[in-house]
Amino acid sequence: MTHAFRQLFITHYEKLHRYAFTLLKNEAAASDAVQSVFTRLWEKQGTIILDEGIKSYLYRSIHNHCLNIIRQGNNKEKYTLYQAHNIQKNTFSGEPEEQMVARELQTRIREAMESLPAQCKVVFLKSREDGKKYTEIATELNISIKTVEAQMGKALKILREKLQEYLVIFIILLY
Repeated sequence: MTHAFRQLFITHYEKLHRYAFTLLKNEAAASDAVQSVFTRLWEKQGTIILDEGIKSYLYRSIHNHCLNIIRQGNNKEKYTLYQAHNIQKNTFSGEPEEQMVARELQTRIREAMESLPAQCKVVFLKSREDGKKYTEIATELNISIKTVEAQMGKALKILREKLQEYLVIFIILLY
């Protein structure tokens, strides 16, 4: 770590952490957010052109990163609600047709997940089923956060394509 980068980190870490905490309401998530922004800044050193200055860049990056975390959290909650709803529906629904459609949908989801490339599948399952953050997955698999993001994007694209025809059924079952 260069002396200038270390000084930048020391100077801005606490204020950025407080800002991230006001958005995320979680100490650990705020720390992860600040660390991720500085990690990205380190990876991009020499390629970033700062028109507004480093302080503006850092605050904008923290803001955008926190919004992404909030969005991911919302998606995770929706997925958890879907799973809970689906389990309840399969267990307690009295309509045989609905149960058959739900089983068919579960089979297609399982098949689509099995068709994912190995690393995509591992990253997707760690994120969606284990509820791990991208930074945790990157550390655990010894890959960069960018690779985790790319693998998640690839997995979601594949799943969307394979489950496109079932999306209407999925929405009907969900509501």
